[in-house]
Amino acid sequence: MSDTDIIVIGSGIGGLSCAALLARYGYRVTVCESHTIPGGAAHSFKVDGFKFDSGPSLYSGLSYSPSANPLRQVLDAIGEDVKWANYDTWGCCLPEGEFETKVGGDQFCDVLAQLRGKEAIAQWRSLQKFMEPYSKAATALPVAALRSDLGAALTLGSQSIGLLPHLSRLPKLTGSFSALMDETVTDPFIRNWLEMLCFLLSGLPADATSAAAVSFMFADWYKPNVRLDYPIGGSGALVNALIRGLRKGKGTLRLDTHVEQIIVQKNRALGVKLRDGKAIRAKVAVISNASIWDTLKLLPKDSMPPELVKEKAATPECDSFMHLHLGIDAAGLPKNLACHYIVVNDWELGITSPQNLILISIPSILDPSLAPKGKHVIHAYTPGNEPFDMWEDMDRKSDSYDRLKTERTGMIWRAIRRVIPDIRDRCDVTLAGTPLTHARFLRRHHGTYGPALAAGQASFPGPKTPIKGLLCCGDSTFPGIGLPAVAASGMIAAHTIAPVSKHLKMLKEIGV
Repeated sequence: MSDTDIIVIGSGIGGLSCAALLARYGYRVTVCESHTIPGGAAHSFKVDGFKFDSGPSLYSGLSYSPSANPLRQVLDAIGEDVKWANYDTWGCCLPEGEFETKVGGDQFCDVLAQLRGKEAIAQWRSLQKFMEPYSKAATALPVAALRSDLGAALTLGSQSIGLLPHLSRLPKLTGSFSALMDETVTDPFIRNWLEMLCFLLSGLPADATSAAAVSFMFADWYKPNVRLDYPIGGSGALVNALIRGLRKGKGTLRLDTHVEQIIVQKNRALGVKLRDGKAIRAKVAVISNASIWDTLKLLPKDSMPPELVKEKAATPECDSFMHLHLGIDAAGLPKNLACHYIVVNDWELGITSPQNLILISIPSILDPSLAPKGKHVIHAYTPGNEPFDMWEDMDRKSDSYDRLKTERTGMIWRAIRRVIPDIRDRCDVTLAGTPLTHARFLRRHHGTYGPALAAGQASFPGPKTPIKGLLCCGDSTFPGIGLPAVAASGMIAAHTIAPVSKHLKMLKEIGV
């Protein structure tokens, strides 16, 4: 049995953020990753000269400091960065038509002028004004100051002056965004647009999405002159930056290292048992970056009360994904292609309906190094709206699996054809992924997008568990899905362990 101070199970963005911070604070940290590629849902992979992002395609608040984005705060804390490309334009293929829109300031009013008229513009501006104090409240307290122990009184206290003017708005921020939306917006198109943004932020509709998450988005996307970001080198560049931070200190990343079980004795996590029969002892803590459902599978029987295990296992889950990763010939394509396109087929079906919303990302427009010369990479996917039950009993080697995969990617192909009509004739590489792909390569229970905990009705548990020395990070612990939320979860878990003095010093150094 080898030993270390802290074991982190999984090298997703949450786990790497946690591990890199703990290494910065002087701990010996060992990250155990089952896959041969680090990064979890944010890993990159190469096929025939094309470099694909497996998951995230939208980034913001990362190319400047100080920033309210928790991942930017992690990068600042560990002294790492990547090169960034910036842009501000999205393509939209909606029931109302096809158009471009921009983030920043009053840009959305141009769309409303074309589609809805003066009354809608007035409502949008009224909403922006209404959301301004909530946005300030949502960003007043940096996530980097949070921790789940008594030391929070000191770290939060150091930031409390900025929070005091916003205390009256905190109760509404913990509820659903629909409560705020209903106060100001009646125009059906704006409401549909906001429902779509909520689903992209959380995997849930507006009545279940945290008002704080949407307020954060308004602060980030609709301020004057804002730009969106893309990491040069793809999402793997962000993963590599976190790994560099990990290795600056006493941190080690072990790939192809599958954790079979968390060792628990007398209600304390002592280490992990690996698939090869070896074990690693953790002197301080074990931190699971696996989902709540997958973490439960790693615990010995009877290590937690059965009723608690049953309660945690019943955590509601978002649906999964269908993916198309394409490497294409770019010859003759329009020069003004956008990096991103949003396709919505029918508002009346509801934004969460299976295959109703498709996202298309063409990141090689911003970073040509992702594809051979004269080529593009495309990642098109259904974001958390693919049911798992139709796939659950499928044999991935069967003809019926291939037929269902062809059927369920059909809507994605049709969406891409709205942007590139001859897409089928251009493909050099075609990779289709299903919820089973998601579950297999990302070790995700049911290939899920994450917990479906409705704001105002259920709360995320944070990093602590009933087992001493066992903490969790990742999308099962902190509200909001995506890179900011999981980075926040990693920071909170790390700071729950780290000395308050070192935590306070870090906050001063990064200037949040």
